[in-house]
Amino acid sequence: MKLTIQHIAAHSGVSKGTVSRVINGHSTVAASTRVRVQAVMEELGYVPDPAARELSMRSHHSVGLSLAQGDRRLAPYFVLFQQALERRFQELGIQLVQLSDHLEEYKRLPSALLVLGAKENDPRVDFVMEKGLPSVLIGHHQALSWVAPDDENGGYLATKHLLELGHRQIAHLGGRVGQQGGQDRHMGFDRALREHALEGVISLEGNYTTLEGYRAVRRAWESGLRFSALFAESDEMAVGAIAALEDLGVVVPDQVSVIGFDGLPEQPYTLTTIAQDIPAIAQQTVELLLEALEGLPARHILTPVKLILGQTTTKFVEPPTTPFITLV
Repeated sequence: MKLTIQHIAAHSGVSKGTVSRVINGHSTVAASTRVRVQAVMEELGYVPDPAARELSMRSHHSVGLSLAQGDRRLAPYFVLFQQALERRFQELGIQLVQLSDHLEEYKRLPSALLVLGAKENDPRVDFVMEKGLPSVLIGHHQALSWVAPDDENGGYLATKHLLELGHRQIAHLGGRVGQQGGQDRHMGFDRALREHALEGVISLEGNYTTLEGYRAVRRAWESGLRFSALFAESDEMAVGAIAALEDLGVVVPDQVSVIGFDGLPEQPYTLTTIAQDIPAIAQQTVELLLEALEGLPARHILTPVKLILGQTTTKFVEPPTTPFITLV
């Protein structure tokens, strides 16, 4: 009788997916489980052949990468993410194909799909579920495999940092309405404010670009809105916000502290930011796509984020008041 991973799973008391992840060296398996599965494989004399698996992948599969409408293919975050994906797919011999958000227009689709920039009621999610296509979402949806940075906690950490510096008038600079990651970051922002019995009274929309971040902050400041700190949902918008404040004669961080999100390299300012591990997200995405192609159950991965202290935030200092002078 030929041994299969089903036999190993049954003897180990784990799922077939767990055995597959052990064989392929995935980092998401607990050490004790990994040892148990490897011991069963040795006991039964099962010898996996990862090379044969990758060779099979090379000759049959391609992956489609679908961006949401309005997403920019040359945005720094997307470029870094795609480069990390391409490196891994090249190792596997899998072709990465760029697709639009209108998946129904394609007569022939790749073997699997990677869906980016999901929104509420995103028709692409309904499409892949209806077609039964192996798919991975960058975001979250209960019925699909997905990978996402911990956006909600990131928004919380960013706002908590500003609150701990003494800021109470904190503006929020967000992206497109309905974008899943942005909604989660805003939820974290609101949670931190509620813990201090505060409410977000200044909400600006910057559409995740440097230019729109600049315009949003400049318009707000020129209209009379004032804040001592600003949380931007992306590093690009944070850069635009700082440029606008500088042009208005406002000193960052002495007069206004600014924190971004993403941890992008090579920014014109040494930003305080919430960094996500883009290469790790890409690696985890590839793992889930390979599992989806094998027909394994959907799995969800929430990737941690962390606060990176830069030079754009500082402690709040009450601005000096002009003394009242009585003329005699």
